Amino acid sequence: MWKAARTAAGRVLLRIEDHDRTRSRPEFEAGILDDLDWLGYAPAIFPTEAFRAGPCEGRQSDRNAVYRAALEILRAQGLVYACDCSRRTLESRRAVSSVSRADGSELRYPGHCRDRGLPLTDGYGWRVRIDPGVEIFEDRLLGAQRQDPFEQCGDVLVRDRQGDWTYQFAVTVDDWRQSIDRVIRGTDLLASTGRQIRLARLLGRERPAVFAHHPLIMKTPDQKLSKSDGDTGIRALRARGWSAEKIKAESMKG
Repeated sequence: MWKAARTAAGRVLLRIEDHDRTRSRPEFEAGILDDLDWLGYAPAIFPTEAFRAGPCEGRQSDRNAVYRAALEILRAQGLVYACDCSRRTLESRRAVSSVSRADGSELRYPGHCRDRGLPLTDGYGWRVRIDPGVEIFEDRLLGAQRQDPFEQCGDVLVRDRQGDWTYQFAVTVDDWRQSIDRVIRGTDLLASTGRQIRLARLLGRERPAVFAHHPLIMKTPDQKLSKSDGDTGIRALRARGWSAEKIKAESMKG
């Protein structure tokens, strides 16, 4: 990412995506900041010291007012509605309809609560209406892509029943408001791109960011490396005596 930014005469922005309050911990953020400092990676926008100093615009949990303002743009268009469907409910309805997920497709929201008139209050999920239509974009690594968010996921959840802004909404708003024009991320997020482009357009972004989705580092053909699974992280490699230079060199291989 840093190399790509330098090549394009760009700048790297550090963002802590702690929108999920049930999974975020101060020690997780501290670990990320420490690892970046040790590796010698210095973000040009929102450097690590800005996060340590207190509230920071690079931290999603400090941007609630920004997300509220973005939501009002969508509400003014009549696109936002409340939903009381749980994931378990959606799974059971899919099972009853005999639709299989063996092909790896995601769970699509069928619009059950669209016209129920539930109140936009705490305790309900909030969704944005997504109409049929294909989003076409050029991935810098994978080439031309076509995605129909209506068919992939249906109406997008922007705030969950616990009151947390969702990944799809938060990163879309942040990329727009923080003027992110290039996004480099793993192929596990490729399917999210079309809906994020659609949401951004509904919010008023005229030109979407340019995306590049790279292969993931896998520990098995079907399972990616994950800290939540106890896979080796930078701190563990440091404890084994690895240098910052060796870690950076290994990360560039392949």
